[in-house]
Amino acid sequence: MLLASLLLTGCSSVSLSNYGQQKDPFESFNRGVFVFNDALDRAVVKPVAKGYSAVMPVPAKTMVNNFFSNLDDVVVTANDLLQLKFKQAISDASRVIFNSTFGVFGLFNITDRLEKHNEDFGQTLGYWGVPTGPYLMLPILGPSTIRDGTGRYVDGFSSVISNTKHVPTRNTAWAVEGVDTRAGLLEQEKVLDSAIIDRYSFIRDAYLMHRQSLVYDGDPPRQKFDDDE
Repeated sequence: MLLASLLLTGCSSVSLSNYGQQKDPFESFNRGVFVFNDALDRAVVKPVAKGYSAVMPVPAKTMVNNFFSNLDDVVVTANDLLQLKFKQAISDASRVIFNSTFGVFGLFNITDRLEKHNEDFGQTLGYWGVPTGPYLMLPILGPSTIRDGTGRYVDGFSSVISNTKHVPTRNTAWAVEGVDTRAGLLEQEKVLDSAIIDRYSFIRDAYLMHRQSLVYDGDPPRQKFDDDE
């Protein structure tokens, strides 16, 4: 989410703010959840991520990242098919097959010449015309919408981790994935801390615009705002 925010710092702040406010009827509730998430991150998640980043050798961190990226490609492939992106589905399925076998369960990315895509069921719903619905800040999980929250649940049916029956293994995988993701955002966060005044509004607006961009594969229609002629 932080990385997505950085990618969108060149967008018009006024337009982003207007767009975010239109999609955020539960802002008071969402800000309360944001404060909780931020406090939890500062007290627990961020220190753990810093420790992980400090003690883990770079090659090991790369392998962990590759492993979870490979598991994600299973969900991506399923949503490729649901969006009728058959050529992309073949590419992403190939990534899973070769990285899971010759890449030793995904620890090594031997398919780096094949593009890594980002597809989930929230995007699939958007592809078929389902509106985003109100913005939601979810406890622990962070930014979402009604559509994307539904997508998270449905993606669980094709997620390798979610379908792991051994509960300790499943929970450990979720925890390691979360820490690895958070560790990868430590450097980007420094830029955000010095660039934004209202973290909540910035993250909300960037999230909504970024998700819109993903649904339209980087070419979303222009949003019309109240101050447009």
